[in-house]
Amino acid sequence: MSSYNDQSAVTDSATDSVTVLGLGPMGRALAGAFLAAGVRTTVWNRTAGRDGELVAQGAISAATAEEAVAASPLTVVCVVNYDASDAVLHRPEVTRALKGRTVVNLSADTPDRARAAGSWAAEHGIRYLDGAIMTPTPTIGTPQGVFIHSGDASLYEEHRAVLEALGGTHTHLGEEIGRAAAYDVALLDIFWTAMTGYLHAMALAKAEGITARELAPFATGIGAILPELFEEFAGDVDDGTYSGEINPITSAASTMTHVIHASEFHGIDASVMRAAEGLARRVIDEGHGADGSTRMTELLSRR
Repeated sequence: MSSYNDQSAVTDSATDSVTVLGLGPMGRALAGAFLAAGVRTTVWNRTAGRDGELVAQGAISAATAEEAVAASPLTVVCVVNYDASDAVLHRPEVTRALKGRTVVNLSADTPDRARAAGSWAAEHGIRYLDGAIMTPTPTIGTPQGVFIHSGDASLYEEHRAVLEALGGTHTHLGEEIGRAAAYDVALLDIFWTAMTGYLHAMALAKAEGITARELAPFATGIGAILPELFEEFAGDVDDGTYSGEINPITSAASTMTHVIHASEFHGIDASVMRAAEGLARRVIDEGHGADGSTRMTELLSRR
């Protein structure tokens, strides 16, 4: 793992250059961070007109994607998903221009798509790294940014100094090309499941006459206990202990039922909690009622 220090010291040579494909909010933030660090930056976007501010900051606007990728040894792609990145990179003229160059794809998608992209790149003589951005747009170029990468370690080291111009921390997770995307989807699973729970909780609280602002401090308190539980549960799952000493899954299922009944009393959809309770009941029915809720991971992992 590398840490953000002084961006002005990141680049040691005027020959450092990068191309950024995709100028949505995140792509513009990436390009802006490269420019702020003194990296020669070429930009291109499928929809014209998004590069004005970047050009004013010193970016070079490419007329075509082919021209853009040919301008730099390193191309960073940040679009909505791999359908969008493939639509650009798989153009014959762009593929030819990329031969011998490096692509770092920071678009969000699934591990199997990352592996397919890696295979495609290898077939066409393109050097390829996959990655993900784990923090929102305002963190780019600051110490709070978090980037993860996977792929050939020597290739990552070759381009690390330029990538670190983006600020924050950069972690190379291993050479298996789908590993960064695997971390990404697992962490997004946590985020969106948790946020859906919070949104549901606010709806339930509102039905009981509690405002979202009144609930928020107590919700923050719930959030504060999660880091310790994450570590404890990780040990339970990796070691296969599934300890229910403090809170057996029978107790967890009971509290889930309370949420379901209170929600449905007010006509609030409780399908997410019903799904969680269903998993807990299946674990209990299999004779593991004394185990902890981590036993659900074993159930979910079966194929």
